[in-house]
Amino acid sequence: MPQPPPARPGGRILIDQLQAHGVDTVYGVPGESYLAALDALHDAPVRMVVCRHEGGAAYMAEAHGKLTGRPGVCFTTRGPGATNALVALHTAYQDATPLILFIGLVPRGHTDRASFQELDLRGTFGASAKLVETIDDAARIPEYVARAFAVASSGRPGPVVLGLPEDMLTDTVSVADAAPLPVPAGGVAPADLGALEALLVAAERPVVLLGGGRWTPRARAGVRAWAEAWSLPVAVDFRCQDLIDNEAEVYVGPLGYGRDDVLADRVREADLLLCVGTAPGDVATDGFTLLPSDGTGPRLVQVLPDAQPPGVLHPATLTLLAAPEAFGDAVRTLRPEAPVPWAVRTKRDRAAHLAFRTPVPDEDPLDLATVFAVLGERLPENAVVTFGAGNHAIWAQRFLTYKEGTRQLAPRNGSMGYGIPAAVAAAIADPGRRVVSIAGDGCFLMNGQELATAVTEGAAPVIIVLNNSTYGTIRQHQEQTYPGRVSGTGLGNPDFAALARAFGAHGETVTLTEEFGPALERSLACGKAALIELKVTEGRLAPGVTVASLRKESSHV
Repeated sequence: MPQPPPARPGGRILIDQLQAHGVDTVYGVPGESYLAALDALHDAPVRMVVCRHEGGAAYMAEAHGKLTGRPGVCFTTRGPGATNALVALHTAYQDATPLILFIGLVPRGHTDRASFQELDLRGTFGASAKLVETIDDAARIPEYVARAFAVASSGRPGPVVLGLPEDMLTDTVSVADAAPLPVPAGGVAPADLGALEALLVAAERPVVLLGGGRWTPRARAGVRAWAEAWSLPVAVDFRCQDLIDNEAEVYVGPLGYGRDDVLADRVREADLLLCVGTAPGDVATDGFTLLPSDGTGPRLVQVLPDAQPPGVLHPATLTLLAAPEAFGDAVRTLRPEAPVPWAVRTKRDRAAHLAFRTPVPDEDPLDLATVFAVLGERLPENAVVTFGAGNHAIWAQRFLTYKEGTRQLAPRNGSMGYGIPAAVAAAIADPGRRVVSIAGDGCFLMNGQELATAVTEGAAPVIIVLNNSTYGTIRQHQEQTYPGRVSGTGLGNPDFAALARAFGAHGETVTLTEEFGPALERSLACGKAALIELKVTEGRLAPGVTVASLRKESSHV
């Protein structure tokens, strides 16, 4: 007769479930409400990365999920600790990133009594998570954890929140571990494949749009092979530039903020839009203006890993329920029977993209176009590039080429403060891989304290801070709407290079274009976390945009 599993405290059971689900790293800030789990981590082969703020910790877990495709894991304590992590949950929810947030809670007997740091989990996180649950019985930890991993990874990925009452984690029970649950990938039926082929044969001006989550190397290869066989022009959703090798002859650029006008016109003129992994949302379609909503727009093929209600603005002609890998497997051998009529157009769009992404030098003493050209030449093909939100990201989006092995970790929900934690997490996950983070001065100081985490953990990202002493994106809008009336956008900044050195990192300051190359080489070779502060020429806000140019434009309106 089989023997019952040995009795274990809840904290040990929880960490054993993480091991069973292949978790090797968790991020967090310690709290008294989950001491039993921390104690179990002491003897477990699971690395606990101790962060300096729960927002930074949760961003690291989110970036881990983006990079690996497996749920990132974060631990926080109750109340303020948990709510500090909410920003990363919103990012994971909008960016379709698998993430699990474990939150230590007040003891079960203290609930609903306005206890110290008590928190209503569902009320706080319900709108930004796929699932929110509290584990009140230690014997059910394996069940809840297995479900959490499956929900976070299935369909359209996203965040899951699990509450851990403090006293539940110290209960000792006998329960077996739970095996990981399967994650369905969907598929493309033969009839649907035939319908897709018929739509392609009837088209004259098709466009492919890639985005969303659940992209694997196999998915990328399959979709690329299909697109190349049909000479289909491939665009990507906002901050999804690593979904196809940017050197592919069918790649025509990114949509969203900072996109090329030529590409926007291409979408307006399309008679067939094939969306794989994403829907035509507001960012990719310029606030839903690129696609008509009166029924005169292109036919739409929608490939998603999760069933969604029929689109109201842009109903799909063909809907396929498949993750990108399943779709790529189905279409990679699909071939046209005759030359496609849009091949010349695709070549023209490709040429337009190459022209758009070629840096055009400015006359600034520190020319950022040249800086990013130098950076792009120096990065290996498998580099990880991270950034947060703001005008500083436009240079990284437009002038860096994301090749077959390059990964882009950036928040599609426009969340500032993301780039530094993401870079630290990427450097921890793969120490042999080059990681570079592009930060604005405003963005850096939202989570720059995680540079201490990088130094402590021996992680060696290179951080490039563009310092123009302003919240650049808002200043640009301000100058366009209220020229000359600067209010609420100016910044007083520290010496970023000295700040980096105070953390124990390598720090340099660059004020002239010719100084950047040598500073980059020293930073790449220093063997530890490094920061290069770029003293942006006064008035520079974006490529081709200065305060003076905006005021000149406004004077002619």
